[in-house]
Amino acid sequence: MMMNLFSVFDPVTGSLSLNWISMMFIMIVPYPFWNTPSKPLLMILVLSKKLTKEIIMHLKMIEPSIILVSLFIYILINNMMGLIPYIFTASSHLIFSLSLALSMWISLMIFGWFNKTNSMFVHLVPVGTPTPLMPFMVMIESISNLIRPGSLAVRLSANMIAGHLLMSLLGNNLINNFFLLMIMMWLFMGLMMFELAVAFIQSYVFMTLSTLYSSEI
Repeated sequence: MMMNLFSVFDPVTGSLSLNWISMMFIMIVPYPFWNTPSKPLLMILVLSKKLTKEIIMHLKMIEPSIILVSLFIYILINNMMGLIPYIFTASSHLIFSLSLALSMWISLMIFGWFNKTNSMFVHLVPVGTPTPLMPFMVMIESISNLIRPGSLAVRLSANMIAGHLLMSLLGNNLINNFFLLMIMMWLFMGLMMFELAVAFIQSYVFMTLSTLYSSEI
């Protein structure tokens, strides 16, 4: 039963599987074909401006906001597409989330250690640390720095898979009871709204933590 339950998250369902192609559907963002922006495009523009202001507040520069806002929109679209029936949720797998987290983290580490070496060493010892504890703090800060991409990836994947797993479990148990299924339909609608909120929140958390990690360099 447990194998059947988790099989809905198996990305390989055949030799001609097109599950991962959902990652390429970034093209669904509407383009400005008219002088007046459409409602979806206007919503994306307003959201991008709000996020850009928040990133500038942390980083004091506008250049990194381009990749961070793009990362937010890309993760959000993949999260929301996973709520559509028969579309594979790419963001629920560590292959997807760990690739994004490692790419961001490695690029920050390379830039920081090659261009701002002294600043990177300073962050290993918090202000006010007693001298005897400095070697231990360097070890602790180094370990916490190394596990950052893993924590980013696991946080995104775990939160996206949790709601899908709950809905799959409830659906499998109610499929043979039509009357009870109709009663529980309100619960499923509530779970869908909750999953929609989780899709937005996890995209925002991923972008915000990436911004905070960037601000330490």
